[in-house]
Amino acid sequence: MQSASGTPGTGYPETSTLPPPAPPPSSTERSLPIGVAILSILIGIYGFFVFLTGLLLLVNIGIPSYFGHPPSFGLAGVELAAIVTIIGLVILGIAVALWRLRLWALVLAILFLLYELISYAYAGHYESIGFVVALLLFLYLLAVNRHFR
Repeated sequence: MQSASGTPGTGYPETSTLPPPAPPPSSTERSLPIGVAILSILIGIYGFFVFLTGLLLLVNIGIPSYFGHPPSFGLAGVELAAIVTIIGLVILGIAVALWRLRLWALVLAILFLLYELISYAYAGHYESIGFVVALLLFLYLLAVNRHFR
């Protein structure tokens, strides 16, 4: 007995009518590791607060001069506030780049962690929480570097 659209006697459809199987995921597809996601979110929050601090400094300096009073910190304060604002934007950019798995952001994060490790080691703070956290983050970023392009 043959069904109308199947193999004789089985009741199953012919394999030629089935869609081809999905290809296996290629090695070029990358997924965002959970640790990198958490790290980029925390760096983004930190960058937002640095940026906000720079903006608040600019407002604090600018408002008195708007009313005819000398700026609170002088011209150096304006320059410092502008630098803090720009640093906050750079940190936000690094957080976004880490989220998007950009290699240059990984390199900057690793260089910063190396700087932190050397600073703690030079000060002799091998047992501090900061040294341990920086070391763990450094090792983690080295372990997940294959996800970055």
